[in-house]
Amino acid sequence: MKKYFVVVFILITAGYCFPQIVINKIEPPNWWTGMKLNKIQLMVYGENLNDINAEFNDPALKVRSVHKIENKSYAFIDVIIPDNLPAADYTLILSRGKDKASVTFPIYKKEKGKRYQGFSTADVIYLLMPDRFANGDTTNDKVPGYNDYMDTVKNQGRAGGDIQGMIDHLGYIKNFGATVIWATPLVENNTFRSYHGYAATDFYKIDPRLGTNKLYKKFVTEAHKLGLKIILDHVSNHFSDDHVWMKNPPTKDWTNGTKGHHLPANHSKMEFTDIHGDSAVIKQIEQGWFVDSMPDLNQNNPLVQNYIIQNTIWWVEYAGIDGIREDTYPYNNQKFMAKWAKAVMNEFPTLNIVGEVWTGEPAFLAGYQKNTFLPRDFNTNLPAITDFALRDKLIGYLQGNGSLYDIFNVFAKDYLYKDPEQLVTFADNHDLARVMFFANGNVDKAKVIYTILLTSRGIPAILYGSEIGMIGGEDHGELRMPFPGGFPNDRQNAFTETGRTDYENDIFNFLKELIRLRKEFKPLALGKLIHFPPVNDVYVYFKTYMKEKMMIVVNNNPKTVKVDLSEMKDFVTTGSKLENIKTKSTLELGGKPELNIDGLKAEIYRIF
Repeated sequence: MKKYFVVVFILITAGYCFPQIVINKIEPPNWWTGMKLNKIQLMVYGENLNDINAEFNDPALKVRSVHKIENKSYAFIDVIIPDNLPAADYTLILSRGKDKASVTFPIYKKEKGKRYQGFSTADVIYLLMPDRFANGDTTNDKVPGYNDYMDTVKNQGRAGGDIQGMIDHLGYIKNFGATVIWATPLVENNTFRSYHGYAATDFYKIDPRLGTNKLYKKFVTEAHKLGLKIILDHVSNHFSDDHVWMKNPPTKDWTNGTKGHHLPANHSKMEFTDIHGDSAVIKQIEQGWFVDSMPDLNQNNPLVQNYIIQNTIWWVEYAGIDGIREDTYPYNNQKFMAKWAKAVMNEFPTLNIVGEVWTGEPAFLAGYQKNTFLPRDFNTNLPAITDFALRDKLIGYLQGNGSLYDIFNVFAKDYLYKDPEQLVTFADNHDLARVMFFANGNVDKAKVIYTILLTSRGIPAILYGSEIGMIGGEDHGELRMPFPGGFPNDRQNAFTETGRTDYENDIFNFLKELIRLRKEFKPLALGKLIHFPPVNDVYVYFKTYMKEKMMIVVNNNPKTVKVDLSEMKDFVTTGSKLENIKTKSTLELGGKPELNIDGLKAEIYRIF
């Protein structure tokens, strides 16, 4: 009888004491009062989270519901945050019977100041890759628990750049003339080939080899003090297979397929506007894994949807950023992304979002922009898109297998876009070889395409290092080479004029002056583009803004040519006065309006 009592007592106490509720982490880690999105969903990581009740220590902060899921390692809890809730540290209490566990959940007051400023044609974007830009803190180059076997592979390992390096060189970017900084993703990538940042292992944490969340917020603040704006590079489509979600998926359908069984990627971006397309192809585009090491999030899952929307809004509010660049846009579930963009823009109406749509066909690009003229059964709500079409023609011209007419032809197709000024334009980026790689030493021709880039239409972006003529290669690791002077033991410091070579200063000074002119003469950035078909390898276009008029003349001939302007009488005619804004020289057009343009030059004139 005594033995029987002991066994029963052990069984009862075991059932009473175990399994205990354990809370390891909560996402988002906090929220704010006064947000339009005041109904949020908390994702709790832990142990034995099944069949729990949830409440806060203050009844003013209300729990709406706790979702029933099979996995005991997660809980999804819907919460309402009243507008008048005082900012404070609240306690979330999870319970099951007499077993309880708690975690602090801070509610902050929304910050004021320069925040969510957006970006527009008035801006010039400077694109940098943090790991390859500058190392401002060598103590975080190696962090325990963060190992990357690719570090031993040439050009594929981490260089050591970080957020402190970015802060240290804000003055350089400001002096160059850029007004917006787009840094590739900085969230934790505790995986292989981690330097690029596009394979997250924690969506709410800055990679410790780059810095901390607090330091990133300081970077944004310091940039704002200098009049620089910040774009967050965000990834909704995929993450790293080293994320805890792959070891223990929150739900069975958290990802589209599994590591061993999933659809491959399909790169046919035209399918979403193709009236003859098949739904099976669209399914493969949206659900196929970008690469096998990057699982595809199932954006049909409402829990995943909430997670992505909240994560984006959290980073904007936390750091006070001004815009978002959304990676691999066409590979996402398009109807969800429309919902995502609407939610983000509703929360921050002055923000701007550019979606990366990698296709060189304007007819396909245009369908991704909000309010498109093209047939779609929903509004994408996406304000801006990347202009790969212009990039392809600029580089084709630079290589000699394309022409000025090809560039003209891209602009002539702008009728396809609802707003062609909301195109982010570029000649190179972190995925495509640099301008001077394709130029093959022809600096004059490179200057021509930079002039077109910075005086035509859209929001221009320049890749870090290209302003000093870095060449690199087509391999990503070589293309994304470290900026000279940003790292210990560098033999050269290209952040300074004296540290740059004559070749580097030539390109740097050219671009710096071009950006300065773009700011001084409003039509170059804000004006309406009117152009004429190239004749005899000479392309002439005008930019008009209010009563101001500018004329850009591009001569692709190797020698000086006389350009006949008689067909452009709505802009220039006999007696018109022109000022070359680079040289400050002026001239008055004679009886036959014409002017001489040196070979392989792009000149900019003010008409007065």
